[in-house]
Amino acid sequence: IGLEFAQMYRRFGAEVTIVERADRLIAREDPDVSEEVRAILEREGITVRTAADCIGFAADGTDIAVSVDCDKDRAPLIGSHVLMAVGRRPNSDDLGLDAAGIATDARGYIAVDDQLQTNVPGVYALGDCNGRGAFTHTAYNDFEIVAANLLDGEDRRVSQRLTGYALYIDPPLGRIGMTEAEAAKSGRRLLHSKRPMSRVGRAVEKGEALGFMKIIADADTRRILGAAFLGTGGDEAIHGILDMMNADQSIDTLRWAVPIHPTVSELIPTVLLDLKSVD
Repeated sequence: IGLEFAQMYRRFGAEVTIVERADRLIAREDPDVSEEVRAILEREGITVRTAADCIGFAADGTDIAVSVDCDKDRAPLIGSHVLMAVGRRPNSDDLGLDAAGIATDARGYIAVDDQLQTNVPGVYALGDCNGRGAFTHTAYNDFEIVAANLLDGEDRRVSQRLTGYALYIDPPLGRIGMTEAEAAKSGRRLLHSKRPMSRVGRAVEKGEALGFMKIIADADTRRILGAAFLGTGGDEAIHGILDMMNADQSIDTLRWAVPIHPTVSELIPTVLLDLKSVD
């Protein structure tokens, strides 16, 4: 949210500085994704300050002074407005959960099982308040799971869900499954492929060739483990990967798909053909 607003206000004409406490932006992503996102934002004139270990705020006349690094650089950043994107908490304080005996976790999220039922039989918690996803699409899927189980006699579970998401800077990041770092920790033998958007015809034709497409797969099962598409149309093209993972199909099946030209998605079989063993 912070990155999306930063780019938006820069395009409105404001001078924007992003202050990030971690060593890099969106630290949950792989380092190459973080570096490319930073480069995209800096190309638009946004200043990025990472490893900000001494963040503080003080009045400076009618402006705001923001301290960033108290040891190496004591000079504060001066701005007219500050947007703090520091996460969220569930807005469930006034629901009377205690009176109903419904358990919450340490952060205030309503505790649910794999079928989204609380500790009180017959009471379910759907959406952001259960901590099982903070997206509109996961909230709607919560409804689908509960409705299918209660009305259709199915056995749907949250653990069956492959959660994808998009970061809506421009160009967007589409993500599904494991990052490279997560895959490496799993102990699997891995296959990796990466293609810059400058080699994607649709991106070049649109004059939007920033970013890259990256896929990681299991060398033994031939299943895709995760993908990151940072570039024009990345939030749409990623669904080709999401669907194949959801259908539990191998990379060999998707490799023989015949996508439409000229699209970003048409490069997916090419990226799969480039999969190589990770040393």
